[in-house]
Amino acid sequence: MSRLISRLSFVALLALGTAVGAQDTETTETPAETGAETGAETGTETTGQGEPGAGSAVTQGLDTGREVAEDGSYIRETHEDWQIKCFRGQTEDEQELCQMYQLLKESQGNPVAEFSLYKLANAGNVAAGATIAVPLGTLLSEEVKLSVDGGKAKSYSYSFCTMAGCFARIGLTQADIDALKRGVTATLEIVPAQAPDQNVRIDASLKGFTAAYDAASELSN
Repeated sequence: MSRLISRLSFVALLALGTAVGAQDTETTETPAETGAETGAETGTETTGQGEPGAGSAVTQGLDTGREVAEDGSYIRETHEDWQIKCFRGQTEDEQELCQMYQLLKESQGNPVAEFSLYKLANAGNVAAGATIAVPLGTLLSEEVKLSVDGGKAKSYSYSFCTMAGCFARIGLTQADIDALKRGVTATLEIVPAQAPDQNVRIDASLKGFTAAYDAASELSN
């Protein structure tokens, strides 16, 4: 979901940049004229290359930028339809964390949801935690439902929404994990806010689930 938002934002920035570039092309003067006017208007001295001198008013208030922190996540390995997505530690001594991840798509191949899962230790009857991401415009009061191979579904509340979508942070018991390991397909069911009388079902393949689960990190509660 966040990838889609980023892609749309990038396209919008490209379009804006093209429009600004076209406007600048129409109003651009020759380097000689620009340099003469700049010197006349600001009253500053220029170097031999036509650059403003040190301490020039032209440079005041300009942002020289900062280094952008890298995402730090990468795909370590793939187990059939599941990926192991890892997050590097902030320091060399900090252990990286890895979760199992699947991007869910509709029949036309467009991404519609995300399903990530990690193991938990010392968490009572909760064996694993998972995050389910669904599109904005989902009816939150109807919650998200999860079932395996057409079995009885469980309902989970949404935790929060961002510009990237709405997220449910859920706890899975050992019985839930065993069902996912045995299953073929897990089905998410959501309700659109604009069509509250309709249910949208999104399938997640369980091929490779057991191997990916064994490879995921175990977090201590």
